Amino acid sequence: MPAILIKVATIVNEGQIFVADLYIRDGIIQKIAPQLTERAEIEIDAEGQYLLPGLIDDQVHFREPGLTHKADIWHESRAAVAGGTTSFMEMPNTVPNTLTQALLQEKFDIAAQRSLANYSFYMGAANDNLDEVLRTDPRTVCGIKVFMGSSTGNMLVDDEYTLERIFAQAPMLIATHCEDEATIRQNLAKFKAIYGDALTPDMHPLIRSSEACFISSSRAVELAKKHGSRLHILHISTAREALLFDASIPLEAKRITAEACIHHLWFSDADYAGKGNFIKWNPAVKTAEDRRGILAAVRDGHIDVIATDHAPHTLDEKSQPYLQAPSGGPLVQHALQALLDLHHNGELTLEELVQKTAHNTAICFQVNNRGFVREGYWADLVLVDLNKPYTVTKANMLAKCGWSPFEGHTFKSTITHTLVSGNLVYRDGELLEGSSGKRLVFNRS
Repeated sequence: MPAILIKVATIVNEGQIFVADLYIRDGIIQKIAPQLTERAEIEIDAEGQYLLPGLIDDQVHFREPGLTHKADIWHESRAAVAGGTTSFMEMPNTVPNTLTQALLQEKFDIAAQRSLANYSFYMGAANDNLDEVLRTDPRTVCGIKVFMGSSTGNMLVDDEYTLERIFAQAPMLIATHCEDEATIRQNLAKFKAIYGDALTPDMHPLIRSSEACFISSSRAVELAKKHGSRLHILHISTAREALLFDASIPLEAKRITAEACIHHLWFSDADYAGKGNFIKWNPAVKTAEDRRGILAAVRDGHIDVIATDHAPHTLDEKSQPYLQAPSGGPLVQHALQALLDLHHNGELTLEELVQKTAHNTAICFQVNNRGFVREGYWADLVLVDLNKPYTVTKANMLAKCGWSPFEGHTFKSTITHTLVSGNLVYRDGELLEGSSGKRLVFNRS
């Protein structure tokens, strides 16, 4: 592993912005100081560029195994590092669902061979696999995923007894998808009674409604408080839900935390007219008021983490009529650029961006020695040119599905370099393969 010297970078870290050099050896940040003179095989002139800790995305769907016509770990991890995401945590609704320790290990084995980014995988919960869930090692697995709303295969946990036992006995962080299935079914039946099968994407946030989200998120919070669980609610999509969380508690002391996703910070229901199924996600993109409320909750501490819920489907699948088109889309390659646009628009400071995409994710999940630009930490780093425009085209998309809801958009900033565990893996539009990411480990007993 070559030593790397980064010169004259404008570093954004732990609420400060300052200019310094970084010296990296054996994958670790050895020194941060002005005018370093250490010799290195690779030297990067970063004058005028901003250096951030690499993003840690706590919610992606890379579709391997079983759904690799949509995506796979090799393609999606390349898209991740090109977008400045250096670590990911991947969901269990692959095929087969990740509901046993053996199936979980198979995914780790695949990533060890194919992932350019650092990685972890969630253990999936179902109505009938509690014994397997309780065998999960909290030091080597990011969390337990509970779908409190519809999902793929056998992963809807709708049995109240099972939910109680998971929240009472899980040895680690529980991450939940919260939408009330009964409410969604009732809403869908009402719309079908009026429109038959001629439903359209703009109806999605009315079918998968704000009420469905609030009922389910409230239930998860109630269970966590009852049992003292470590709960992390994913992809908050309504301003009302954000009020379920406490902004007055230091993050390290929180037992209940929440995540917002790029699409809920960027799009609103007005965008269905132009984007249709290409912004169809679960939970749904909702109103402009919800978007503003989620962003405000990110900034004031009610919501702790920003992630992507990168969930690709093929172009043919997304081009079907609304009822047949699956929910989800590719986001990991352009997440940082989208947030940098919010910064340019005055909606998010650079310090807040770094806090919510790297520092807080590391704190929430107790990730060992990552998420900060610190001496002694792994060199997971991204350099950005804040004032170099970048237009999203089919030619520069790296997700296997080959499309993006941002196609044709010109971002104001460009990612120039990405380092993963001290390896330079992306430079000026070129992927530098030959190294692999590392398995995340967690500071938990």
